[in-house]
Amino acid sequence: MNKNTLEKISLPISIVVAGAFIALAVIFTNGTGSKTSDPIAQNQPSLENVSKITKKDNVLGDPKAPITIVEYSDYECPFCKRFHDTMNQVMDKYGESGEVAWVYRHFPLDTLHPVKARAEAVVSECVAEIGGNDAFWQFSNRFFELTPSNNQTDLDVVIPQIIGELGLSQSEIDSCVESGRYDKEINDQITEAQQTGGRGTPWSIIILPDGTKYPINGAQPYEAIESLIELGLK
Repeated sequence: MNKNTLEKISLPISIVVAGAFIALAVIFTNGTGSKTSDPIAQNQPSLENVSKITKKDNVLGDPKAPITIVEYSDYECPFCKRFHDTMNQVMDKYGESGEVAWVYRHFPLDTLHPVKARAEAVVSECVAEIGGNDAFWQFSNRFFELTPSNNQTDLDVVIPQIIGELGLSQSEIDSCVESGRYDKEINDQITEAQQTGGRGTPWSIIILPDGTKYPINGAQPYEAIESLIELGLK
């Protein structure tokens, strides 16, 4: 199945058809996500390995929302760039009402986007530390607007530009980055992405009110995500 075909899938809001889509989302990932050849961290990945939301997480929306979407993302992934727009659309509809929370976790693919993706992940965490949760999301939105993706971002231009737009201190950000204090956290999130079954980006897990978890593989279209949310809200 090619990218154009998959992106045209539109699911009616029903348990049977939504379940069928979920199965398709697991199988058909070509053209909708960046794949990595990194080794899987454990032999039998499971969605149950997704960790609970903590104060360390970057969360858009109410952390206690009935539905949570945990995304493992790579700032240099073109499919993540596309899916970021989709998730903003989701939050425009379901975020302010408190129905959905979006949790952003890192899954830089070092084999595809060496150095840059991981460096950007670290910067984003330093932005969150210094500027707060809102600054993190402002940084992420602006970064995905500016990046050409696929390891082509000029970090010496784009990062300072966004830091300046946010009104943050570049020297404070640099000091935070150089400290290495977020290196382990990002490594842990990469491991978790792999332990939940992630093979590439974007890799997301939607958690419904009853605790049921479904994988969202690749840059699935808005209609597909909306159908799963509506399923959970019934």
